[in-house]
Amino acid sequence: MSDLRPTICPISGETEARLVFSYDTPPKGEIGFRRPAGEPYRREVWQFARSNHYVSRHAMTVATDYGGDYVNATYGSDAGLRAAFDRVIALQPERSDNAGRIGRIQAFAAAYFCAAKRMRLLDVGAGLGVFPHVVKRAGWHCTAIDPDERAVAHMRNHVGVEAVRGDFMTIEGIGKFDVVTFNKVLEHVEDPIAMLRRTRQFVAPGGFVYLELPDGEVAAEVGSEREEFFVEHLHVFSFVSIAMLADRAGFRPIAVERLQEPSTKFTLRAFLSRMA
Repeated sequence: MSDLRPTICPISGETEARLVFSYDTPPKGEIGFRRPAGEPYRREVWQFARSNHYVSRHAMTVATDYGGDYVNATYGSDAGLRAAFDRVIALQPERSDNAGRIGRIQAFAAAYFCAAKRMRLLDVGAGLGVFPHVVKRAGWHCTAIDPDERAVAHMRNHVGVEAVRGDFMTIEGIGKFDVVTFNKVLEHVEDPIAMLRRTRQFVAPGGFVYLELPDGEVAAEVGSEREEFFVEHLHVFSFVSIAMLADRAGFRPIAVERLQEPSTKFTLRAFLSRMA
């Protein structure tokens, strides 16, 4: 039995799991997060039986500090961050994940609120600021949270949106919002249930939460090299586990959808309302 085998599913609490993929070298395209020279690469992906939830397990000293190392590894510098932003926002709508994202959220909001209003949206883990940019362009008010000071400065100075540097799990005093979004965020944290549960205090009465998470079920059919299973993803979700996540965090799924985005990412997206 592998010493990397998880003992319990962080979403469902079950214990029965099977080994899906094992790695002794990084898959092609994986971000080169810093680890000690000479340390062997060893990682496994396991799937739990009832929830179909996937977890990535390793014992490497991989640096994935989202307050600094993630930006360094992904974009290299402040100039690299801005260049990446400019490159993404220049994409034609049919090639842009964000064009589809804001269009779907706007359509859902129009039906959900049944009245025209200028939405207040909170984007958690905003990174490059591409999504806050399209939210602003849509005429909504956007507040963005990110732990990296360079990302926050970029969003304030270049994107032109309200941006707050901080840890979402401890931040206070930012108000309440009609919409709270987590775009490819919860798969990076050890306890996604706790993070989603904390969102309850930031959702205005009658508001909703929007989630995007990697779709492990479809990605696994393609193979181990899919980006959904890269090292920075501690969790890879299923239709069942995204519903379990919502329920255990105090939310009710309104809609859960599966798609392949223009970037080729396999994605699950969900709209959630707060339980009483």
